This record gives sequence, C-alpha cells and structure tokens, in this order.
Amino acid sequence: MGIERHDLIETPLRPRIPLRSRDSASGPSGMFPVRRIYCVGRNFADHAKEMGAEAPASKADRGQPVFFLKPADAIVTHGVAAYPPGTADLHHEIELIVALGRDAPGGVLDPAQAGDLILGYGIGLDLTRRDLQTAAKAKGLPWDTAKAFDQSAPVSALLPASEVGPLGPRVLTLEVNGVERQRARLELMIWDVPDILHELSKLYALRAGDLVFMGTPAGVGPLQPGDRCLGRLDDLIRLDCAIAPPALSL
Repeated sequence: MGIERHDLIETPLRPRIPLRSRDSASGPSGMFPVRRIYCVGRNFADHAKEMGAEAPASKADRGQPVFFLKPADAIVTHGVAAYPPGTADLHHEIELIVALGRDAPGGVLDPAQAGDLILGYGIGLDLTRRDLQTAAKAKGLPWDTAKAFDQSAPVSALLPASEVGPLGPRVLTLEVNGVERQRARLELMIWDVPDILHELSKLYALRAGDLVFMGTPAGVGPLQPGDRCLGRLDDLIRLDCAIAPPALSL
C-alpha cells in the first residue's frame, strides 16, 4: 500500500508573555516563552468552601495540593477572550502567576531553592466552564473540558520577581464592570509558592518557561459577552480583559 505524503506542518511559535520592569517606559524588556501551564486548585480556604469542598483548619491539616493543567496556547495577552462554546456558565477566577526562568535541579526541589527558579510574577484569569465542571464532578469524572479550553488563560505582563518583593502582604483583586468581586491577601494561600514548586517537582520536571497559576480566592462568578475585567496585584500588576461574543472560529 502506498503512503500518501503531505507537506510538513509548520511548527507554531511558543506563546509569549511580555516581561516589563516598572521603570521601563519604552515597552517590554523581554518576552517569556510559555512551555507549560500548571494550575493549583483549592488554594484559598474561602474559595474551597464556596465550591462545596472541605477546607483545612490549619496548614498542618492541608493534605496534598490539587493540580491541573492548561495548554500553553490557552494564553491570551491582547486583552480580549471570546466566550467559549459548550457552556452557559463561564466563570472568572483571578490568580497570581509564577513564571519560572530556570530549570529545576533533578529530583525533588527543596522549598528553600524555589526562589532561585522564579523569573517574575503576573496575574491571570483561570476562565472556567463551571457547568461542565459541576457535571463532571457529580459523575466523578475529570474536568479538563471545564478548564483547558481555547483562550481560557488571559494574563498580564510579567513583572520581575525582584520588583515584587515579599508576596504575603500583597492584595489580589478583581473587578467586573467596575464592581469588585474578588479580594484576598496572598498570605491566605494554603500552599505558598515554595511549597507548590516543591510539590510540583515530585510529579513533573519543572523547566524554564513554565507558568504556575496559584489558585483563586472566594467570589468567583459568571461572565457574559461584553463584560470587562480588571485584575490587580496592589498597584504593581494590572490585567485588563474583555469578554467578546462567541467566536465563529477560535
């Protein structure tokens, strides 16, 4: 039987996120090529409770973190995400983003070494098809279709880690159409950044170009076409994103 030959498929470029210093008025100082997107679920006790999950009473009772992934090409950097197909209940989840600029050493990462890997921080929206997630949970099925869809990860530019400083006192907020919906201090995360990188390293080889969405606080809610989102990490990082009508072709 003959073998049909086709032209080679052109390899797409990696999605890239601008890296900006606060002192730079001339545009991005570099571009961050995204390799993988790791996401942390149930990392704020108040959000775990609003989703009907049991929240730990203390860090000693926190168990294991919940992880899921999004495809790298889910990244949106131009500030407009199309309302996705297959859902009537799209939700926002504002999150801190950690960008890795170095490969982790082999083996399990010591939390004390985690800071050496971090290039910068940003904020992003973990857009979620909540109705699909709820239906999958009810049947005990995976909920990839609720999280890992096209244009499901609008992100801000990244700020160098050296310009952010200690994360704990920083406040993460989200407004939708001028009304605040989410607010939390990062010190309320059940698993902090070193802890999460340590736990991820038990399961994956962490590499430069990896992003970690660190979980969302309470206040998640629905979005509609035409809605405008404004996320902030204090006055350091800002994310503007509009929800567009469903795209004919994503």
